[in-house]
Amino acid sequence: MRSNIVKKGHNRAPHRSLLRATGLKDEDFDKPFIGVANSFIEIIPGHFFLNKVAEIIKDEIRANGCVPFEFNTIGVDDGIAMGHDGMLFSLPSREIIANSIETVMNAHKLDAMIAIPNCDKIVPGMIMGALRVNVPTVFVSGGPMAKGYSQDGTPIDLATVFEGVGKFEAGEITAEELTDMECNACPSGGSCSGMFTANSMNTLMEAMGIALAGNGTILALTKEREELYRKAARRVCEIALMPEEKSALYNVRNILNENAVRNAFAVDMAMGGSSNTVLHMLAIAKEADVNFNLEDINTISKKVSHIAKISPSLTTVHMQDIDKAGGVSAVMHEMNKRGDDILLDNLTITGESIKERIANADIKDTNIIHTIDNPYSEVGGLAILYGNLAEEGAVIKTAGIVGDREFTGTAVCYNSQDEAIKGIINGEVKAGNVVVIRYEGPKGGPGMQEMLSPTSLIMGMGLGDKVALITDGRFSGATRGASIGHVSPEAAEGGMIGLLKNGDEIHIDVDKYILEVNLSFEEIAERRDNFKPIVKPLQSKWLKQYRALVTNASNGAVLEAL
Repeated sequence: MRSNIVKKGHNRAPHRSLLRATGLKDEDFDKPFIGVANSFIEIIPGHFFLNKVAEIIKDEIRANGCVPFEFNTIGVDDGIAMGHDGMLFSLPSREIIANSIETVMNAHKLDAMIAIPNCDKIVPGMIMGALRVNVPTVFVSGGPMAKGYSQDGTPIDLATVFEGVGKFEAGEITAEELTDMECNACPSGGSCSGMFTANSMNTLMEAMGIALAGNGTILALTKEREELYRKAARRVCEIALMPEEKSALYNVRNILNENAVRNAFAVDMAMGGSSNTVLHMLAIAKEADVNFNLEDINTISKKVSHIAKISPSLTTVHMQDIDKAGGVSAVMHEMNKRGDDILLDNLTITGESIKERIANADIKDTNIIHTIDNPYSEVGGLAILYGNLAEEGAVIKTAGIVGDREFTGTAVCYNSQDEAIKGIINGEVKAGNVVVIRYEGPKGGPGMQEMLSPTSLIMGMGLGDKVALITDGRFSGATRGASIGHVSPEAAEGGMIGLLKNGDEIHIDVDKYILEVNLSFEEIAERRDNFKPIVKPLQSKWLKQYRALVTNASNGAVLEAL
């Protein structure tokens, strides 16, 4: 056992003495030590109950012959951090989480790990940390939130409230109606109920095989979810108690390999996941030393039909509906009926292959999960656009487009999200415009803010099918509309998005993967000669460090090693 480094031999008497202070007995030193990486934090709805989840998991670990050691990571609630400078800390938190996993697991030489994430940056941060440690690791998330209902019985969620602010600004709803949304959209604990970033990542963990079936869709705070926690705990003990040569087969890098990354993107396409998954999966691929690049995504998209539409793309369908319709396994089973070998066979943490896991998973409601013969789209729900405005790529969630997939409009430029919000509220954005929000990329923000507030205002004010938005920042999974993010190179590093002026004509063609500004080479060269990027003043020492080390979105916004 790896933990023998800290617990065996006469020279480890001081170490054992310290461990005895935590409650260990003689017999415990012959058992595997299991790290229980918990993301419990009281301010996040998907996490405030995870302290109780950890108790369930630790009890099950003890009952199955192992010793649990719980430790915690930080977490940021994007919805609460959004719309002010708190969002600058959101994406950087992913790196802190990865570092904390690596630190605790390697400092104490724990044998295996069970990770309890749930929301946004916490999921990819834990995965990145686990890849560095490379011991057997089972992921089991807190689970999705139930959908809410307005007083008239309409299904609603967090995206409804953000768009409700836009409707209120436009005079379409009353303050009382907005309060009804506010009070009923998030009825319980769990990751927000649609296919937003958290649930997208929790779903993709199933596709990668590092979590159990049902991880992405079984509701939080239910008996069914509790049994999933117990199964995950039993499984991590089964692996930890195996002979070393056999347990090593389940080291996380053996599960999360190139096949797993490609399967994750394929399922993402089929279910119309958040555009943030591109950012996080690129970072995960780099941690796993997998050869996967941004341009590979369009290749996968062309092979995958979009067969499950979930809020915000289809506002009446939420994760609990997908669960009742057969879950992620049913989606994956249906995907492989297309004729291509879309899903690559791969080992999962539970011991069976992906194909064995999904072999008998049939769709139970074809109104919720469509068949391959009746897809929402013949291509996947995400696309990467290229052109002189995005030489290294930009991301659009095609599943969330409202209106045409081809758009030409005139630029209205803002140098921050705050400027854009004020401009939209003040009526500066009209039909036929392309809203440009720049200096919000990984370096420029720094920290790559999410743009749910401006996109929701646009939708709420009735402009969703009449304007487009491009940014070197990113979007919440709750965003919908013609919203293009992750534009690379970003403005802060001299990207074309920083050279744009009001009135420039921008052309978008999703089906041809094009994002370009209609300017001559001479005009672009002249602007570049006179361009000096804006550098925002910073007080935060951490954000200064982050800005100095972070790469752009096309590289997953990972930190460069010194």
